Amino acid sequence: MPNLEEAIRERAYHLWMADGQPEGQADIYWLNAQREILTTSLESSGSNAPAAAPPDTGFVAMKSAKAKTARSGKSKSRAA
Repeated sequence: MPNLEEAIRERAYHLWMADGQPEGQADIYWLNAQREILTTSLESSGSNAPAAAPPDTGFVAMKSAKAKTARSGKSKSRAA
């Protein structure tokens, strides 16, 4: 996409307008627009790979996987 930031800004503006122009939520509209634009870009690229998780959920998923590994390791050591 030639100008990603401009496309995100325009989409965020349209989302904000559609919601009645609420005050103090610019970050939410920016992130929603960014997710839409990037998801659409990935889907249109023809890639068969699954879309990447949004940045805020990737870290949570990574922490969760580490916690499961740690818990499963502890339960095995108790059983031995």
